Amino acid sequence: MADVGEVMLGPIGREVFGAAQTIFLIFVMGSHLLTFTIAMNAITSHATCTIVWGVVGVVILFLLTLPRTLRSVSYMSIASFISILSAVILTMVGVGIERPDPVVQATVTTGFTSAFGSVLNIVFAFAGHVAFFSFISELKEPQDFPKALFVLQICDTTMYIVVAVVVYRYAGTDVASPALGSTSNVVMKVAYGIALPTIIIAGMIYAHVAAKYIYVRIFRGTRHMSKRTWLSVGSWTGITLTLWVIAWIIAESIPVFNDLLSLISALFASWFTYGLSGVLWLYINHGRWFSSGKKSALTVLNFLIFGLGAIVCGIGLYTSGVAIHSGSGGGSSWSCADNQS
Repeated sequence: MADVGEVMLGPIGREVFGAAQTIFLIFVMGSHLLTFTIAMNAITSHATCTIVWGVVGVVILFLLTLPRTLRSVSYMSIASFISILSAVILTMVGVGIERPDPVVQATVTTGFTSAFGSVLNIVFAFAGHVAFFSFISELKEPQDFPKALFVLQICDTTMYIVVAVVVYRYAGTDVASPALGSTSNVVMKVAYGIALPTIIIAGMIYAHVAAKYIYVRIFRGTRHMSKRTWLSVGSWTGITLTLWVIAWIIAESIPVFNDLLSLISALFASWFTYGLSGVLWLYINHGRWFSSGKKSALTVLNFLIFGLGAIVCGIGLYTSGVAIHSGSGGGSSWSCADNQS
């Protein structure tokens, strides 16, 4: 993303885009840490303090982020996919064998803050764009990325819709966040246990992308890029540790899952997923916006996409700020006081 910023806006664009990407990734790392603490509290029935589980999560994720290449990550992603698919299927089965909520309706009257918070959660679900360039750069055949992206979007969109409809139909309007907590106590513990590899691996991938950007900025063009030296190993270790400590602070500062996701979506996903996508198309096709009927239609569409990103950012910051201030995000969080009580 930093390189994209440099192409479009020069050195200033490089620094702005690079900083935004890194901050975004750190916030996402924080969301994975928060999910880890929620999962461990659910599995252990609040056996210990959330802060302690947060520290445990930092240690585990830090150690897994130490390898400097994405070669092993590709294999871990297979385990991650199997993990989350199994967990959501178990969750759907768990809510399905219970009596359906009789008050479920197609439409529900709710407050604006809560409603737009749900919109922001959907935006976050498709917020992987920020890592696309980093993955493309490490592919053996970069031109094959569109194929992978096409398969990804079909699979994840289908899964999101199916899981959402089934869980909402049987769990009702009071669906837990994350939704794995909507089932009975035993099924919830099993589902979270199965989902742990996804929680850990996905967080590690985002951390790797953020750390790799910082590392490349420091050592690009030096022998430390391709060789294992004391300086390269020490620097990579220090970068990853610093990122995870910052992510832990964020996770502890916003302990409600929905509120943290809403803030991340409003600040960053609105631009990296929508607004910036429109800008990139307009930049690439500058001077040919209205050269044909098809180009004209796409030009209008991309201006609308840019506007959509701006709207999501502006309204999202307002609604997520209200939710965090009022503590009404409806997400799952536990504290030491909860455990003691």
